[in-house]
Amino acid sequence: MATLLWILAVVLVIAGIVAIVRKQLLWGIVLIVVGLLVGPGGVSVFA
Repeated sequence: MATLLWILAVVLVIAGIVAIVRKQLLWGIVLIVVGLLVGPGGVSVFA
């Protein structure tokens, strides 16, 4: 389960960075924050 959450967090953060590069700043920030919340290394909402 931790590996799945880690992969999901990485995908969300990468999608957030791509969104910021494409000038979608708000959406990018939201994706990055959600990625950090979901990730097992951060404050996981599932822990």
